[in-house]
Amino acid sequence: MALKTSFAILALACAAAAGAQEAPAADPVARLVNQLELDRYKATIQGLTRFGDRRQGTARNRAALDWIEAQLKSYGCTNTERVQYEFTEPARRGPVQLQPLRAAGPAAQGGGTLFGRRAPIGVNTDPMAQPDERLRALNAEATPLGTGPRESLYCTKVGSTHPDEMYIVSAHMDGIGFGEAANDDGSGTALVMELARIFHQPGVTTERSIRFILWNNEETGLNGAYAYVAQRKELQGVESPKGSGRYPEPRWLGMIQHDMLLFDHGMPVPKLDAAGKPVLDARGQPVYVAPREQRAEADVNIEFQVNSKFADGSARLAWALRAANEKYATDYPAAVGNRMTNTDSTPFMDLVPAISVRENERGMQIGAGWNPHWHQPTDLFASYSDKDFLLGLNAAQTTLAAVAQLAGVMLKP
Repeated sequence: MALKTSFAILALACAAAAGAQEAPAADPVARLVNQLELDRYKATIQGLTRFGDRRQGTARNRAALDWIEAQLKSYGCTNTERVQYEFTEPARRGPVQLQPLRAAGPAAQGGGTLFGRRAPIGVNTDPMAQPDERLRALNAEATPLGTGPRESLYCTKVGSTHPDEMYIVSAHMDGIGFGEAANDDGSGTALVMELARIFHQPGVTTERSIRFILWNNEETGLNGAYAYVAQRKELQGVESPKGSGRYPEPRWLGMIQHDMLLFDHGMPVPKLDAAGKPVLDARGQPVYVAPREQRAEADVNIEFQVNSKFADGSARLAWALRAANEKYATDYPAAVGNRMTNTDSTPFMDLVPAISVRENERGMQIGAGWNPHWHQPTDLFASYSDKDFLLGLNAAQTTLAAVAQLAGVMLKP
């Protein structure tokens, strides 16, 4: 089964890369991609921000899950289910440490490191750092980590001819930082919801199943995704009840995670004062900040983990998305990297081809402070421009096109 899947992914990547640059009007994939709209994508993100940062274990997190489920059902994705688990573990990954700036000097003009110029990063844990009183009140329930029951949410597009096989399209719906978690990960959650909406329209069928999953507890160490894998990996492809033609957990063919999709403004630049001179910190070192505008070279980053057990299959899946981007995305290209880290595809990467779709290289660019809103009170809907939202929409076009081909989409005339 894994060999058949790998050949299918490879065939898709080669065919799309060698195919025509423009999709013909009758192309069912193009018809679906054309139904993605910037305003609708933005509206879904804005709807999620009504629940603040959606921190796990809080009432606002549970209210957001209820809202997402209601939206999915309104799209026709009526077979929604919840994955229930007990959150009892500490974070699997350590806390993010503040990254010091390099000393000034010849090397420091380029940062003096592999990362180039760096800007400070960290996780905001102070609710009073949010200046907006309304949002501060919304995020007021800031209980410590705590333990207890948690839930993730999913719905499934059941395949017409191979219901026992599926692709997973996912994002995490929880956030931290006492902002609105608009980018991390409202942008990915909205993408998954939009794809669920389009694939559940009347007249759309797929040969294979597609499961749309919204994870919880990502920010505490990928706990929601780990719980799903622990509960369901042994149930793959099992018909239940026997003879029914129903497969509660179809066999995993590929897993595509989406985590932060809006902000690719490039390497931090020196902060200037009113006179145009570089601002220095208390140590006399330059202060670096993100550029204001989305850079012209912005791209969708598709990552796999080079040392995972399914690295070869994951690379083929990544290149299939890259090929789909080249043929169907409207504004921003995609780039493939092999350093996937700290995202909900990690629990899957030794079990199935698994990739992550992001705004930046996770291990290098985000870790070097390229996104100043990451886990901060400024991760707000209002912090992003239409150019930023358009990058997220192009990520949606990329995944939708690739999954439509891999799952065998068909449209009624």
